[in-house]
Amino acid sequence: MSLIVSAIAALVSWLVFFTSKFQDNSTNNKLIRPIALLIGLISTALVAIQALGRFAVVIPTGEVGVIETLGKVSATTLNPGIHFLNPFTEVVTFSTRIQDLKETVDSTSKEGLNFKIDVSLQYRLDPLKAGEVFQKIGDPSQEKEIITSRFRSFIRQITANYTLTEIYGEKRSLISQSLQQAMITQLKPLGFIVEETLLRNIVLPENIQAAIQEKVAMEQETQKIALEVIKAKKESERKIVEARGTADAQKILSEGLTDKIIQLKAIEATQELAKSPNSKVIIFGGGKDKLPLILSDK
Repeated sequence: MSLIVSAIAALVSWLVFFTSKFQDNSTNNKLIRPIALLIGLISTALVAIQALGRFAVVIPTGEVGVIETLGKVSATTLNPGIHFLNPFTEVVTFSTRIQDLKETVDSTSKEGLNFKIDVSLQYRLDPLKAGEVFQKIGDPSQEKEIITSRFRSFIRQITANYTLTEIYGEKRSLISQSLQQAMITQLKPLGFIVEETLLRNIVLPENIQAAIQEKVAMEQETQKIALEVIKAKKESERKIVEARGTADAQKILSEGLTDKIIQLKAIEATQELAKSPNSKVIIFGGGKDKLPLILSDK
């Protein structure tokens, strides 16, 4: 628009300058011509500068450009770099970087209990569909408003299918996956790619939070007792096996001890005692089993 205004101003100024010289050589005519000349030069310079600026467009890194020429949007997007274009085109830039949309939503569980949930949606623009996004949504300022409204709506719909205990505990990852799939289905046709959805925090009323924590503590205590019972049972089984092994060993040993083996062991012990410097009296052939009888004077 500014290019058109400058061009009109330059055209009018030059027209006034050239037509005024054919009029009477009056004082007013002498003033008009220099003013028209000055305005014409300035306007022409502005037109030249703006035209040169429109010929070359620089798209920064992390963005793409959408070309609009006289109300018509081109399907081809401009990648980062320098591009030479028609001076009558307009270029609208969109960011292709990952956007992190953080929301705190008042939601309701399956039982009808109210709670707050902090969630994040990480998404980015599909560079190949920037033209479609511009046609459907408009300039980038409208992007987050549309995505936010859909995001908040799906959070409430999904959490309403679960109890508060499930949302706070074991179904948390499942809820995140369901929310991510729902947002992929909604945003892909619009030209956006969903990277991830995150359930950052769940804020419960104090009484409900205390009840849930008490329930979790009881479950943990029950699991601890169950583990202790299993451990005690295994220890009991180990002792039974050990006792059986000892009994079997004693039985095998007793069955292998004959009279001749006992006498041989007694003779070996007597020989060892005989080597001792302590005084003693050894009587052979004594007793029922004919084993040596050892008497010490100490």
